[in-house]
Amino acid sequence: MSGKGIRIEGLKKRYGEGDTAVDALKGVDMRVAPGEVVGLIGPSGSGKSTLLKCLGAVIDPTAGRMTLGDQVIYDEGWKVRDLRALRRDKIGFVFQAPYLIPFLDVTDNVALLPMLAGVKNGESRAQALELLTALDVQHRARAMPSQLSGGEQQRVAIARGLVNRPPVILADEPTAPLDSERAMAVIRILNDMARKYETAVVVVTHDEKIIPTFKRIYHIRDGVTHEEAGEGRGFQ
Repeated sequence: MSGKGIRIEGLKKRYGEGDTAVDALKGVDMRVAPGEVVGLIGPSGSGKSTLLKCLGAVIDPTAGRMTLGDQVIYDEGWKVRDLRALRRDKIGFVFQAPYLIPFLDVTDNVALLPMLAGVKNGESRAQALELLTALDVQHRARAMPSQLSGGEQQRVAIARGLVNRPPVILADEPTAPLDSERAMAVIRILNDMARKYETAVVVVTHDEKIIPTFKRIYHIRDGVTHEEAGEGRGFQ
């Protein structure tokens, strides 16, 4: 795989040791091409969140290999010296809970990440407003997180995950708190972003409304993935 994208080979994650050890991932293989949005589904406890946390350099795998584009980031150990910079510059995170900074307004919550990466204040705020508009929450640009509804908070969190135009986006139940119209708008934006910037996107979801939009799906059961073709409806 050239350019951007994701490749996971034989990824394992064990929690604990001895008789109390739990193998959350037992040898996961997965690929996501540049410009592709892939669904990751499975029952609770199957390893979905563990897989995302390993790929996002949030927790340490036990074994295996992970590649982002042409860069091997993990191969029986981390190959990247600064994991914080990797997460900031290369990976966009969208979680089920918004995790907004309570003392910053909506625009500053979204603009903070590019500013930390060295983008000037005015440009960072312009990028933030562009995404807030795309997610139909621009009218709340000066509001504080405590003044937002749950759905508005999640849309702001999604804008924050997209604002740096990262080559990889990891989304954990991003549409869970949204109604059907807003959920489909979010998935459409993720697809548009993937195509425009050759971003590889992984979406963990239980949301039956959006599952038919994926062209490829990975089912994960008992720490092992199984790939299948999706319906891919609505985002040609």
